Amino acid sequence: MQFQTRSPIALVPAALAAVLCLAGCPTRPHAVEPSPTVGMPPAPASEGPQPPHREGHPYDVVPGDSLLTILAFRGGALAKAGHNHVIASHEVSGTFYVPEDVLRSTFELHIPVASLTIDEPALRAKEGPDFPTDVPDSAKEGTRRNMLSAALLNGAQYPEITLVGARIQPGATESSVQADVQITVRGQSHTLAVPVAYSRSGTELVASGELPIKQSDLGLTPFSAMLGALQVQDEMRVKFRFVAHAATIKGTGR
Repeated sequence: MQFQTRSPIALVPAALAAVLCLAGCPTRPHAVEPSPTVGMPPAPASEGPQPPHREGHPYDVVPGDSLLTILAFRGGALAKAGHNHVIASHEVSGTFYVPEDVLRSTFELHIPVASLTIDEPALRAKEGPDFPTDVPDSAKEGTRRNMLSAALLNGAQYPEITLVGARIQPGATESSVQADVQITVRGQSHTLAVPVAYSRSGTELVASGELPIKQSDLGLTPFSAMLGALQVQDEMRVKFRFVAHAATIKGTGR
């Protein structure tokens, strides 16, 4: 089956994102975990993503050829004191399983949060005048601290964001689908509909796309300081292009 690449959104995520929740430049105070109520039973643990049914030929994601970016936008009355940010992952890993009927395809992707980059000049330059390349290192470090802190991604306890394809339906064109993607952030799973364009040529599979994602849809609280005068907008923009190569199936030589 042949697919033609379309430039709207890629699978994520996480993205997805990875991501994914983003912080503003100023340092946010650490969240205080509430003490459990005496005599109350512990809350049940949240179920993580279920592994996809592996049907079809596997295609392994090539991290060096793949890219996930998240655009976070400043907001509030003092928005000019902050910056729009570009968060990126060059280390997405995982596998797509593609059978004869592409609507039965599945995937599981992993985004390590510790390796997310902040405001690479080359990536900012691609996003136009709202993303000038001269962001101070102090602003980048502040954003990174906030992003990985216990108040947001809590990278120390939850080292990765996971994206699992739950259901795939026909898209707007022959070379696109709409995927229900189970995104797990901070141990909590949320399912979002993601339009995906794809193409397959020889042993290479490419999945790409672009879509808005609200931090609140992932169970995250956008960064806010000074009573909301400086904040990060709830809605982010996620872009992705995942390149995967056909894996060799043991015993077949393929």
